[in-house]
Amino acid sequence: MRNTAFVALGLALILAQSNLFRLIGRLHIAGATPSLLLPLIVFMGVHEYSLGRGAILCFVLGYLLDVVSAAPVGLYTFNVVAVFVVARAAGVRLAAQTFITKIALAFAFCLLEGLVVVILTAIFGGNAARSRALATLVLPHAISTALFAPLVFRLAERVHQATITVPRPGETPNR
Repeated sequence: MRNTAFVALGLALILAQSNLFRLIGRLHIAGATPSLLLPLIVFMGVHEYSLGRGAILCFVLGYLLDVVSAAPVGLYTFNVVAVFVVARAAGVRLAAQTFITKIALAFAFCLLEGLVVVILTAIFGGNAARSRALATLVLPHAISTALFAPLVFRLAERVHQATITVPRPGETPNR
């Protein structure tokens, strides 16, 4: 149940992000589209999700992001799983409780994700100008993602709380 809820929330965030891209594109603000999926991935990384289950969920969400964003297949899939593993390894569960730390975590992980995208584009892309152009978009993207992070963390916390009492397969509910 929880896995399905997080995939549904992730898909809704990806679709909202694609609509924000169109809206912000009309305002002509380069790189200011937030990554709404990234705070969800960080949330899953800093909470008690197992590494295997979280990596599979992140793989599915990253693949959905690749499909919707028309990115090369595997670019965001790799990035999302890598961000999850790094967030899980960081073990900053208590640090993700306040408003400021949620913003700081989203900003730092978005910078990390942007850096990896630029590096992978430079390595595997045929055009060096593309990776330089992407590098100029990393900072505005990280700032806008950090601004939306508390909202996404709140949504993820609600999904987490709503699915925490659901029995796992094979378990019987307490009566």
